[in-house]
Amino acid sequence: MAYYAFLNENNLVTEVIPGKDETDTSENWEQFYGAIRNQVCKRTSYNTRGGVHYDSNNQPDGGIAYRKNYAGVGFTYDLVLDAFIPPKPYSSWLLDTQTCLWDPPIPYPTDGKIYTWDETTQTWDLAE
Repeated sequence: MAYYAFLNENNLVTEVIPGKDETDTSENWEQFYGAIRNQVCKRTSYNTRGGVHYDSNNQPDGGIAYRKNYAGVGFTYDLVLDAFIPPKPYSSWLLDTQTCLWDPPIPYPTDGKIYTWDETTQTWDLAE
């Protein structure tokens, strides 16, 4: 099954719906759904994150990773990158243009513990 995201005039995703697979090249389903709503419509891939398609066990499966990330309401579609970008979580985080995900200025600790980001101090704080 394919999924399609509708965009408003600011390229923000307003809704994501299931739809027809585009295996039938006689139809362009993005245009078809877009015309019904009079909105731009872009296909998105349900199991896609950071430009990688994953299987049901969260393992990369080599599938087609449409537009870097599965679209969600409030995501932005970037025409130049042809990608869906999630909302920026903190003002200090930077966009990785390869994955179209936001990266903190300091990498998440790899010691197996759980941390939360503190924007004021720009540090990872151990979760209690």
